[in-house]
Amino acid sequence: MMDSREKKAQRAKHIQIPLGERIFYWVDDLLMIFLCVLILIPLVHVVAGSFSDGLSYMTHTGLLLWPLKPTLDAYRSVIANQNIWSGYGNTLFLVIVGTSLNMLFSLIAAYVLSRKNYMLKRFFNLMIVFSMYFSGGMIPYFLVVKEVGLYKSIWALIVPGLINVFNLVIVRTAMLGVPDSLEESAQLDGAGHLTILFRIIAPLILPSVSVVALYYAVAHWNSWFNAMLFIKDRKKYPLQLVLREILILSDTDEDFTMSETIQFATIVVATIPILCVYPFIQRYFVKGVMVGAVKG
Repeated sequence: MMDSREKKAQRAKHIQIPLGERIFYWVDDLLMIFLCVLILIPLVHVVAGSFSDGLSYMTHTGLLLWPLKPTLDAYRSVIANQNIWSGYGNTLFLVIVGTSLNMLFSLIAAYVLSRKNYMLKRFFNLMIVFSMYFSGGMIPYFLVVKEVGLYKSIWALIVPGLINVFNLVIVRTAMLGVPDSLEESAQLDGAGHLTILFRIIAPLILPSVSVVALYYAVAHWNSWFNAMLFIKDRKKYPLQLVLREILILSDTDEDFTMSETIQFATIVVATIPILCVYPFIQRYFVKGVMVGAVKG
């Protein structure tokens, strides 16, 4: 019996992949390498430019793969800019408080919409999905925010977008995959809805929760358009709006020869936190989004 198994294993090792399939793998590998190069080259250019001497960079043409006369002058200018630090503080507030509220309301809404015995579930699901494709437009949105008293407040960047429909659908679909027997057994033990949601269902769909939380956090970190509409006080500007001013208006006190390198340094400073967080949650992405995609 062992000999036959060993022979089968040896035959499996000697099975050759068809030529057409090997060509496909080669082309696929080359294409992915090409795409990675296209993505990395601009990043390398920005990082190298941020460490370059301003005058040397102004006289340079083409892509930059290594700093020219390496210096930290651009980063010193960024650190000395008080708008950068106030923007960081406002953005951290948006990310921490905004993401926490987003997840709280999304989990509660998804729990309600995933309950099979909820009579109005179908109606509210249709209304919520409808709102994802159709909206009143920017002017009605602006007027609503202004009339409810959120204009010029940082809460205007959080409250109107407490629930993102796409993220809500992901969480609701994940909850639908949780066996009903777990909820029933918890109810028999006297557990209420909040206990079932936060102590049973939420831990079981942690990959989906992590993905949706990252979606919300990245959206808050990158938001600038709503801030441009609703925030008028510079002290309340989020980081990306400060970055926009630096990129477009070159709002610095330095010489023009330093403006380009300061822009690059600001981009690097604004991007590093997300790049540091992403690798820790990346493993949840495919699993979290695909939960509930296949019914069996």
